[in-house]
Amino acid sequence: MLEDQTTAAPSPTRWPAAYPQGYAVVDVETTGLARDDRIISAAVYRLDARGEVEDHWYTLVNPERDPGPVWIHGLTSEVLEGAPLFADIAEEFTARLDGRVLVAHNAVFDWQMIAREYARAKREAPVRQRLCTIALSKELGLPLRNHKLESLAAHFGVVQRRAHHALDDARVLAEAFRPSLRAAAEGGVRLPLLECRPLTEWSDTPRIGRQASGGHGGQRAGGWRPARKRPACPHPNPGRYEEGKPLKQGMRVAFSGDTSVERDLLEDRATEAGLHVATSLSRLTSLLVTNDPDSGTSKVVKARQFGTPVVDEAAFGQLLRDVEPASDE
Repeated sequence: MLEDQTTAAPSPTRWPAAYPQGYAVVDVETTGLARDDRIISAAVYRLDARGEVEDHWYTLVNPERDPGPVWIHGLTSEVLEGAPLFADIAEEFTARLDGRVLVAHNAVFDWQMIAREYARAKREAPVRQRLCTIALSKELGLPLRNHKLESLAAHFGVVQRRAHHALDDARVLAEAFRPSLRAAAEGGVRLPLLECRPLTEWSDTPRIGRQASGGHGGQRAGGWRPARKRPACPHPNPGRYEEGKPLKQGMRVAFSGDTSVERDLLEDRATEAGLHVATSLSRLTSLLVTNDPDSGTSKVVKARQFGTPVVDEAAFGQLLRDVEPASDE
């Protein structure tokens, strides 16, 4: 059930000092794509600063619920029945991740699933930065036909043996990441590192999940879950937020990046305060909430282009305490 293998690393080579000193290439298989879904298997390949494999580890995880799309991951309830709970493997998982940049294909999906599992176990994930190999392939300008893991693997001549098996997917990604990392170093490319904020507030109440595009560049299609819809905001948009003034009901608020409070909870509070939670950013957006204003996400880039005000999560939490009533009432 648990696998661990250590391999000898090759002799050191010169490497940019600004690059991270170690990576944890991760893949998780899950019961689905919604916020209340669970991890059912996980694999970690630990790599050194040059992307060479140090060791790898794999485990099944008992999700304490239906395993979800068995036709994708192949893990049945019978297979998972005797597997350890996430809380049982959290310490080992922590040792594998600690001090390293988490690398994954569509990393936001794997990171969010991991962060939620740690929150359920009343622990904090030891990850402070992540690197998405989809974002890295775009930075490198790789001529890929799409952003699926299989396309990235084919580009570097890496053979997939068991798609949607966490251990093999992590192996494939580790082998494709190594030449990507070297190409970035040789070309002086800045790695697309993003901050990870472990969850400090969590609600495990099941909700109707939103459609998610998680997984390997769209391979984990989740059309079998209905999308979550919020009620329309009843107030007109009063315009942009002005620093030093309160928020006003009807303002359009968008979020980008990780938050220490579960995103759904934060959006619920904004909606309850009479704000319009926007899923995209436009010239009509009143405010962008992000803890990483220097990131290159599409919302942050558009906020700069449009001159949209930006505040962090803590400041937004303070503003939510005193939202001014809409002028239409």
